Amino acid sequence: MLHTLPTFLHSPTRYLLFTGKGGVGKTSLACATALQLAEAGQRVLLVSTDPASNLDEVLGTGLTNLPASVVGVPGLEAMNIDPVEAAAAYRERLIGPLRGLLPEAALRNMEEQLAGSCTVEIAAFDEFTALLGNPEAAKHYDHVVFDTAPTGHTLRLMSLAKAWDQFLDTNTSGSSCLGPLAGLDQQRAIYASTVNTLADATATTLVLVSRPQSAALHEAERTSGELRALGVGNQCLVINGVFETECPEDVTALALQRRGMAAIEAADAFISSLPTSIVPLRPVNILGVHGLRLLLASESSAIATPLHDGWTPPEMEGLEDLVADLEGQGNGVIMTMGKGGVGKTTVAAAIAVMLARRGHAVHLSTTDPAAHVAQTLAGQVTGLTLGKIDPAAETAAYQKEVMTAQGAALDAAGRSLLEEDLRSPCTEEIAVFRAFAREVGHGMNRFVVLDTAPTGHTLLLLDASYAYQRELERQARSTQPEEVLKLLERLRDPAFTRILLVTLPEATPVHEAAALQDDLRRAHIEPFAWVINQSLLHSGSCDPLLQGREESEHRYLSEVVAKHATRTAWLPWQPEEPTGPEALARLAASNLKSHPITTPYVYPTKP
Repeated sequence: MLHTLPTFLHSPTRYLLFTGKGGVGKTSLACATALQLAEAGQRVLLVSTDPASNLDEVLGTGLTNLPASVVGVPGLEAMNIDPVEAAAAYRERLIGPLRGLLPEAALRNMEEQLAGSCTVEIAAFDEFTALLGNPEAAKHYDHVVFDTAPTGHTLRLMSLAKAWDQFLDTNTSGSSCLGPLAGLDQQRAIYASTVNTLADATATTLVLVSRPQSAALHEAERTSGELRALGVGNQCLVINGVFETECPEDVTALALQRRGMAAIEAADAFISSLPTSIVPLRPVNILGVHGLRLLLASESSAIATPLHDGWTPPEMEGLEDLVADLEGQGNGVIMTMGKGGVGKTTVAAAIAVMLARRGHAVHLSTTDPAAHVAQTLAGQVTGLTLGKIDPAAETAAYQKEVMTAQGAALDAAGRSLLEEDLRSPCTEEIAVFRAFAREVGHGMNRFVVLDTAPTGHTLLLLDASYAYQRELERQARSTQPEEVLKLLERLRDPAFTRILLVTLPEATPVHEAAALQDDLRRAHIEPFAWVINQSLLHSGSCDPLLQGREESEHRYLSEVVAKHATRTAWLPWQPEEPTGPEALARLAASNLKSHPITTPYVYPTKP
C-alpha cells in the first residue's frame, strides 16, 4: 500500500480537527500538518484540547494556554488549553464582579459549586468555542489545527455546544450545577456559531485518525457516525503506521504486515466511504521538528540501519509474576491506567483471565467511554464476569433516583425545576462517578479488574469525589451511598487497590505515565507496578525499520526500570492480536526468559 499525501492538505479548510482512539497518533499528525502548512507560508495556530496533552513534548517547545511561537518554524504558534487554568479563569469571570457585593458565605458557596470536574470541562469548552465560534479570536491565522482529546472526550466536547444551548433555552431557575446561568448565557451566540462552524464543510475538516488495527478502525467508524449526527459531515480518514516489510523471511515483520492488512481489508467498506490517506510506520519516535517532517515525508526518505550499542536489558518480570502477588490478598481492586492506546484493556483482560483460572471470583469492567473489554475477552471464562459503565443507563438511573427521592415532596413547579436541573450535561459526570465508586466497592468480596479511561478522564473521575459531595448537598440530598463515602479510603489502601501503569516503550507514553504517577502520589495513591507492553525486544527481526524501532526502545526500557518504577513487568509484541482467553493467558505467561530470539540477527558494530 503506497504512502499518499493526506487529502486534507490538497486544499485545507481554515479549521482542521484531529480525533480518534487514544494512541493512534493524533498529536503527531496534527503537529506535522501544522508544520507543513506553516512551511508553505501559512500562518497557523496549533491547539490541544486534550486534558492529557503531550503537545509540548512532540514540538519540543514549552507551551501555556496562550499562543507561543514554535522555535525554528516561522508562522507556527501553539497552545495548550489547560482545563485547570481555564476553570480558574472561568470561576473568576463569574465570581469576580460579585466580590464586595455579596456576603463571603455566599461567595464561598458559589466557589464550591464551581469547583467540580464539570466546571473544568465547560471552562475548557469555552476556550475551544472561543476559537471556533468567535471570528475575531483567530483572525490573525490562516489555519487553526486542533489536536483533540481521545474520542469519548471529543464527542462530549462537541456535543456540549448543543446540550448547553438546549439547556439554556429551557432552564427557568437561573442556576445549574455550574452556578448562575448568567455566565453561560453570555456564551449563547458563540456556542451557536461553533455548531454552525463545525457543520460548515467549507470551514471545517474533521480528520479521523486510526492505526491499521481492528479496534482503532472500529472506533473511527463509530466516531464518524456520531459526529455526522452532530452535523460534522466534512470528514476524511488517515490510517497511520501502516507497515510493509523489506524482509519477507522475517516471521515478526510478516506477522505485523499481515495483521495490519487484515484489519484494513476487514474495514474496507468504511475506508472506501471516506477520502483516505496512508501514512507509513516510521523507524523512530516522532519528536521534534525533524521527526515531524519525516512523518509526512515521501517514501524515499532514508531509513538508517540501527547500530548495536552494547546495551543490556534491565531486569523485568512477566505479568504472571505480578498476578502471583496480586492474588495473595484474595480480593480487591486492580486498575490499569495510562495513555490511550497503550493496551490497558488487553492487560486488564489478561490479568482477569489468569486470576479466574487460578480459582478466584473476578469481575472485569471498564470506566472507558470507548470500552473494548468484551471485544478483547471474546469468550467465557469460569469465575469471570464482565461489565461496563454505560453513561446513558447510569444517567437515566440517577435521574430517576433523584426524582423519586425528592419529587414526591415537591409541587408541580418544583418537580419541573428539578427535572430541568437534571437535564444538565453535568448530571452524567455525577452518575458515572457513582457507578465507578460502586464497581470499586464490589472488590470487598472478589477481585474487580478495572480497565480505566485514558489519563485525563481518569483523573477527573478520581478527583470528582469532592465535586460529587457538593452536588449532593446542592440538590439537598441527605444520604450518600456507602461506596462513595469509602471510595478515597479504598483507593489509598495499597492492600485493597493495586494500580498498574501501562505504557509502551516510547517517549510520550512513558513520560505521560510518569506524570500520572506523580499525580497519584500527590493524592496519596501509590502505583503497584509498571507494565511495558508491545515491546519488540528479542524479536530478532531482520527488517531495518523494525530494528530501528527495537533499538529506540532501549532508552525507555532502561528509564522506566531505573527511574520511574519500583517494579516492572514486560510484555512482547504479539504476532496476532491477543483476543480470547487462550491468547490472553499466553500473553500473561510471557517473560524475557520464555521469549527467545526467533530469527537471530547480528547487529553491525559501530565504526
